[in-house]
Amino acid sequence: MSKEKIKKAYEELAESYNALIDTKPHNAYYDRPNTLSLVGDIHGKSVLDAACGPGKYAEELIKKGANVTGFDLSPKMILLAKKRNNTPNSFFVHDLSKPLDMFENASFDLVICALALHYLEDWDQTMQEFYRVLKPNGRLVISIEHPFFEYNYFKSTKYFDVELVKCTWSGFGKPIEMHSYRRSLNDCITPLTNNGFLIEKILEPKPVEAFKKADPRHYEELNTFPAFMCLSALKK
Repeated sequence: MSKEKIKKAYEELAESYNALIDTKPHNAYYDRPNTLSLVGDIHGKSVLDAACGPGKYAEELIKKGANVTGFDLSPKMILLAKKRNNTPNSFFVHDLSKPLDMFENASFDLVICALALHYLEDWDQTMQEFYRVLKPNGRLVISIEHPFFEYNYFKSTKYFDVELVKCTWSGFGKPIEMHSYRRSLNDCITPLTNNGFLIEKILEPKPVEAFKKADPRHYEELNTFPAFMCLSALKK
C-alpha cells in the first residue's frame, strides 16, 4: 500500500529532514517564503498546519503570532514538531486522508498544507474537511508540486490520469524511494472549487535570492520553469 510506503519513508528520513529543513534550498528559499506570502495577517489567529512534518511551518507561523495546531502521518515527525516548538499538546498523529473529527465546524482562521497533497489519490474528502473546519471567510493555503513539472519529470504519457509515481530522494542523506500521485492542473483546481472554495491567488513561485548562493544551478532552473505551485483560497 503506497500510504504505508510513504509513512515508512518519512519515518526513515525524519531526523535528517528536520536537520536540513531550515536551510535546504527548495524548502527554505523556494517553497516556504512563497507559500507564507499567501497567509496574510495571522496575528492572534487559529491555524491548522495539515501534514506539518517536523513543525518548521508551525515555527514560522507562531513567530507571526498565530496559534498553531498541527498533525502528520509520521509519529517521528510529530515528536520533532513538538520538540521544535516546545508545545507538546499542539501536535498529533493523523492521516491527511481521514476526517478531522477531532475538530468542530469553523474552528480555524487558516488551514495550511505544504507539499503534502500529492500523497493523496483523492483530494475531495480532505478539501471537504478543510472547508468544514474553516471559519466563514477563512483561508486555505497550499503548496503542491507543479503539475506541468511533474508531467515532464515522471515522463508521463497520460496527462489527464491520476497516476501513482515514484522517485528516489537523495537530498536528505540516505537515498529514499518516495511514492506520490501525479495529476493534471484541472485535478489540482476542481477539488477546491467543487467543495466550496473560491480561489484567491495562484502563485508560480520563483526562488528568493538566498537560493542562488546555496544552489546556483537549481536557482537558474527555477527561474526558467517552476517546480512547485502555491494557491490561496477562501471559504465562500
